[in-house]
Amino acid sequence: MKKVIYITLLFFLIISCEKSVVKITDSEKAHQKELIQTFLNDWHLAASQANYANYFDKMAENSVFIGTDASEIWSKKQFENYSKPHFDKGKAWNFKALERNIYLNDAGNFAWFDENLQTNRGTFRGSGVLEKINEKWALHHYVLSVPIPNDDMKEVVKITQKNDSIFQLKFK
Repeated sequence: MKKVIYITLLFFLIISCEKSVVKITDSEKAHQKELIQTFLNDWHLAASQANYANYFDKMAENSVFIGTDASEIWSKKQFENYSKPHFDKGKAWNFKALERNIYLNDAGNFAWFDENLQTNRGTFRGSGVLEKINEKWALHHYVLSVPIPNDDMKEVVKITQKNDSIFQLKFK
């Protein structure tokens, strides 16, 4: 009998939690997307200006940055350590969004995005996850990648095969 009561209470708790999520309006979603656009543009701008504080202040303490090399899966602290010498020289990197798609959950406190970026090495792609904490957006997860046209994939695989094989040995 206790089990039935427990399961019934759990069921009602789950149902009430689902209904208690306050959904933001479409106009508020549009406003939050504008704020995120500005946030991401400012984040990229901070790197181009080698503004270490402005760049890393936008990243949550538990954030992860995944670079283009398969070995680059960095905590915020690891990424700060990697990046600091670049910022100290006054030249980090310069990414400008060519296009960006932003998506929000119904409550308006989580967002995810993808973007095509203009860089000094050509077109890159970024994607990430943001959380709204105390009315401010924070970047939790960012993935930087290099899009490869399907017609070029065979050639790229040939070029990267040696290093990729060495990398995969770590997992065997």
